[in-house]
Amino acid sequence: MAKISKKKAAARAAFEGKSNLSVEDAVKLVKDNAAAKFDETVEIAMNLGVNPRHADQMVRGVVTLPAGTGKDVRVAVFARGPKADEAKEAGADIIGAEDLMETVQSGKIEFDRCIATPDMMPLVGRLGKILGPRNLMPNPKVGTVTMDVADAVKAAKGGEVQFKAEKAGVVHAGVGKASFDADKLAQNIRAFVDAVNKAKPTGAKGTYMKKVSISSTMGPGVSLDIASATAEA
Repeated sequence: MAKISKKKAAARAAFEGKSNLSVEDAVKLVKDNAAAKFDETVEIAMNLGVNPRHADQMVRGVVTLPAGTGKDVRVAVFARGPKADEAKEAGADIIGAEDLMETVQSGKIEFDRCIATPDMMPLVGRLGKILGPRNLMPNPKVGTVTMDVADAVKAAKGGEVQFKAEKAGVVHAGVGKASFDADKLAQNIRAFVDAVNKAKPTGAKGTYMKKVSISSTMGPGVSLDIASATAEA
């Protein structure tokens, strides 16, 4: 049986018996116990009362976190000609067409967000089995299939976060870094919860938000009081 470090044991003890905390109390607990040697990401997980296998219960969207993500987002853009130039000027890291498709097909995926102009989608569509499972497939619903590639690139690099419900109805994402001020993390958490709440699908029945919890990359998780996690709070 693996031996638990003193830091992990202390963190578990600090979290023991605590649940349904206010956003502020939960953020303080997570920040105080983020003891890794790197700046841990603060992650949110939301258990929703939906079954994403039904089209009318899919939860998907995008939100711009007011305090940013603290992450250096690498953006790939499928475009040609003037649109490729616009993407480059906006700060895209990788730009291409057939050459980029071949790179992805080879298994080399060195980006966190993928954007495409509409005319590129027949090409990008061949990569569905590779990009889809990684939640990287461009989609007009979240603004990643667009002619306005410059704004899309800037948004991706400026704190925009995409979310999508997984098979069990769970949505998760990074909402900042443990080094962020507590109030900035609280703002990001409430913005994310609010966006997921607004994305409630027409087919959702019963309780929509069942549980919301946060954790740091290496730390335990703690559940939030859902009312406290809404933007209005």
